[in-house]
Amino acid sequence: MTENLFYFLSSLTLLCALMVVISKNPVHSVLFLIITFFTISGHYILLNAQFLAAVNIIVYAGAIMVLFLFVIMFLNLGKGSDKGIKTSMLSKITGTVAGGLLFVVMIAALKDAEVAGYNPESYNSQIGMVENLGKVLFTEYLLPFELASVLFLVAMVGAVMLGKKETGEQHF
Repeated sequence: MTENLFYFLSSLTLLCALMVVISKNPVHSVLFLIITFFTISGHYILLNAQFLAAVNIIVYAGAIMVLFLFVIMFLNLGKGSDKGIKTSMLSKITGTVAGGLLFVVMIAALKDAEVAGYNPESYNSQIGMVENLGKVLFTEYLLPFELASVLFLVAMVGAVMLGKKETGEQHF
């Protein structure tokens, strides 16, 4: 049952990811990307990482994709807006070469990869749970976690200071 669900989610993920690239309408492309994020969350659930699945849905499918959708709608990309856009042959060749090089790098990276088998004696079913994630985050990765929090604090203070307009001050 789990294996069939894995193959279904994998094929749906690949199909929707391909439709993100192929789709001509940017709104449809964003909707396919949302479905891709939901199927990836399904993979997280299959791996017993419910917290990562919930965070993936909340952050990516909930917040970032809504932001992308609003930006696309504000750009007002209608049917008549792409008539004047022409791509040169040089940009098509450059895109093809870049895609081919990315494919070669991906094949080279996956050439020596081994798929780890399932060992029931050493399997820990609690590995993706919030408690274990918190223990690892606050023991092994405490310094990067604290540095990220200081960086976020500085970014928030900087955004407030840039947005604050004092009397008599001129913004260019």
